[in-house]
Amino acid sequence: MTGLFETHRNLLADAMKAIEERGFWSAFSEVPRTYGEVLPVEGKAAFEALLDKPFALDQEADDGRVGGEVSPFGPPLGITYPRTGIDQLIARASAAASGWGQASIQARCGVALEVIARLNKASFLMAHAVEQTTGQAFAMAFQAGGPHAQDRALEAVAYAYREMTGIPRGDVAWDKPAGRNVIRLTKEFHLVPRGIGLVIACATFPTWNSYPAIFADLVTGNPVIVKPHPAVILPLAITVKIARQVLSEAGFDADVIQLAVDTPEAPVAQTLAVHPAIALVDFTGSSEFGGWLRDNVQGKPVFTEETGINTIVIDSTDDFSAMCQNIAFSLSLYSGQMCTTPQDIFVPRGGIETNEGHKSFDEVASGIAAAIDALLADPQRAAAVCGAIQNPATLERVAKASALGRVVRASTPVSGQEGARTATPLVLAVEAADEAAYLKEQFGPISFVVSCENATDAIDRATRAAKAKGGITAALYSRDDALIDAAVGLYAQAGAPLSVNLTGGIYVNQSAAFSDFHVTGANPAGNACLTDTAYVAQRFRVVCVRRPAAA
Repeated sequence: MTGLFETHRNLLADAMKAIEERGFWSAFSEVPRTYGEVLPVEGKAAFEALLDKPFALDQEADDGRVGGEVSPFGPPLGITYPRTGIDQLIARASAAASGWGQASIQARCGVALEVIARLNKASFLMAHAVEQTTGQAFAMAFQAGGPHAQDRALEAVAYAYREMTGIPRGDVAWDKPAGRNVIRLTKEFHLVPRGIGLVIACATFPTWNSYPAIFADLVTGNPVIVKPHPAVILPLAITVKIARQVLSEAGFDADVIQLAVDTPEAPVAQTLAVHPAIALVDFTGSSEFGGWLRDNVQGKPVFTEETGINTIVIDSTDDFSAMCQNIAFSLSLYSGQMCTTPQDIFVPRGGIETNEGHKSFDEVASGIAAAIDALLADPQRAAAVCGAIQNPATLERVAKASALGRVVRASTPVSGQEGARTATPLVLAVEAADEAAYLKEQFGPISFVVSCENATDAIDRATRAAKAKGGITAALYSRDDALIDAAVGLYAQAGAPLSVNLTGGIYVNQSAAFSDFHVTGANPAGNACLTDTAYVAQRFRVVCVRRPAAA
């Protein structure tokens, strides 16, 4: 049962090396053209073949079929999925647990690695599924929904494999001197899975955010119930289908992984989370539901990535134009619907020093707005950058947010995207005292340029926001090395990863697998990190057996 492990041994070895070195490494190409001419055509055809019919998944539809996905670009998908009752999900996961948990580490890793490899081959199918459910433009849907998510899955496998194989296997001799005698024991260590894992997915990045949990659970021996957002089911349905196929082919019970679909009218996440048989809960989404989980799910590990307020502080810059362009792209990418998108931009009210001379507060704000206008001036590029709005409530939020400050740049629909749900960034100017406006997360393309006393005040406000409200990213622009050095420690204490003076083709939104630790777990934006040792180590336990050594 270790044949798949041998097939993918080198891939795992490369991933293990990557998490040690933390440099750039990716197992899977993010460039669509490198996959040849056949896979893109097959992927599109495979997606179109799924529309307007029941999704073929070898999982019992005990409670009929459901599905109400509507593309943010316009049309309903018309796909229905088997709805399995909670009792049946638990019973089948429990029945599958023994065989999976008792399999060798190598056998489980081999299955996981094969699933990831097959997901990579299905990247174009996945890209269309992600695009038409989340509203991501195709390029982002391909990268984030496909290769980048697969890298995150592989990263979780590597961490779990490293942690589990760090425990000795087989008999261990334990000899303790006791005067003239020696106490001799033989010890063996058993790795015991925690139990059934529940993964509650989000609507914006269903694969990228869920894969670390799914694969960490699987490799550590836990069966998994995957609960997608009811508006974004297809990407995870495809994932579960591929995983079930590999499990069956490898001789395991396919119910090691199951899909739990629901509807907004009849949600199941809360019921599943508190079910006594569920041993692990992973969640990505709002702080409101994350807080409910932390308050109500007792006696079992809960891993969350939640909402927060990401910040930028502008003290000074050596390239004002490049800085504005970089910020403009960060605010526009996927219409601000990324957990890493900046919301609050703190600027001294007296302005900043730049390579173009002194810039007033208003000139900084208008420079960012002008850079957004230039970026989105071409309708085709605007569509590729902004995509569409996943949730209609986000459009309503944008409309209401205009009253929260002085409008520097109004939000408008993306040109040429009639029929789609779109919005370009809204930029507002506010005073530092207007905390009720900018210290509340405004999910979507909404940002505030906040007038502060000076750079020190700006950094203080940004780091306090991270501590109080949570922050997954933070950025700082400054020519003052001493100020930067002092800020680094403050942001670290706030648990907010800091990017300094980013210009060019790297953005604060981006988080690289095998190098960046996504979410620190050190502020309210989440209690777990994707991915580190703590993320995988709690998913199994070590039980020791001791006996006198043979004479």
